[in-house]
Amino acid sequence: MAGVLRAERVWVETFTGLSLEKFGRLLKTVRDRGGNGTLRGRPWSLPLAERVLVVAVYYRTNLTMRQLGPLFGVSSSTVCRVIQKLGPLLALEPVARPADAADRLWIVDGTLIPVRDRHVGTSSRNYRFSANVQVIVDADTRLVIAAARPVPGTTADAHAWRASGLAARCRGVTVLGDGAYLNCGMVTPHRKRPRRELLPGEEDDNAAHRKVRARVEHVIGRMKNYKILRDCRQHGDGLHHAVQAVAQMHNLALAS
Repeated sequence: MAGVLRAERVWVETFTGLSLEKFGRLLKTVRDRGGNGTLRGRPWSLPLAERVLVVAVYYRTNLTMRQLGPLFGVSSSTVCRVIQKLGPLLALEPVARPADAADRLWIVDGTLIPVRDRHVGTSSRNYRFSANVQVIVDADTRLVIAAARPVPGTTADAHAWRASGLAARCRGVTVLGDGAYLNCGMVTPHRKRPRRELLPGEEDDNAAHRKVRARVEHVIGRMKNYKILRDCRQHGDGLHHAVQAVAQMHNLALAS
């Protein structure tokens, strides 16, 4: 049976959220990372462009592998092997420390992602088995700077941040966080204390802080347009690879 989807403009833009040109950049990244290699000497039944499209469509739609197989004219086991092979190669490009770090503003926030793997997630405040993923976003460009490995959803944001190792990448950069990141070296809002109300100037500071910090929530909301981040069925490092790939595709979609 011939596959329905091909790496053509209409399918790429509809199913990945990327223009054909930006999908080409993603394809080049995967190729440069060795994605065109064979699997134990066996040639792939799909060209590299269609294999990358398989992974992007999987992350975007969260269709099952049995549903994706007929769309590309391959078996569900082939789809599984393609995702396992290429998923890690779509990872977010490392971001070098900016030369004007002192003038940059990054925002950090944690988000809960529902998962099926009980070794990755725990029953969380959203009443589902979820994992906590810390995300850093550039306030000006809305690009994802980094995303940490997932930790159980019951982990407080401050603990997840300290365990993520991302603080080392933020040296010299001003980082905004919400009230959950007190004593983490970030700019956090003023908080009320017993028998002490906020001063008028502090209320204005908090309002400005909320307005800027909302940008990271908007970015995470856009990332969750990739439905893999609404109900991840992958086990082991599957969620981590999915978050990294979605962040990379989000950055490509915003890139000029």
